[in-house]
Amino acid sequence: MKNQKHLQWKRRSTRVRKKIGDGTTQRPRLVVFRSNAEITATVIDDTVGSVLASAHSFKEKTGGNIEAAKKVGLDIAKKAKANKVTTVIFDRNGFDFHGRVKALADAAREGGLLF
Repeated sequence: MKNQKHLQWKRRSTRVRKKIGDGTTQRPRLVVFRSNAEITATVIDDTVGSVLASAHSFKEKTGGNIEAAKKVGLDIAKKAKANKVTTVIFDRNGFDFHGRVKALADAAREGGLLF
């Protein structure tokens, strides 16, 4: 059985997802996942159900810090722009918008994504 913290996170994630809506072809969804050891970002087109770009901090020795989140933010912006995506909907996936999540969002904006 899943623990209580996981269920609370899933509820927050669902609540955020209801509010922001689905990603479209013109404006896909930038989803952030954060764990203690890593951070990942994925650009998803929900109408087709395809991943347009993704970046993660798996290979970083310290993937769970703000510097790694900034690198991932710049990397996802570069990959998204290569796929002709300039505007996205930011999905914080139930995580608070501070620390690593905020650093990733700021770096993605710095890299050229609009949201």
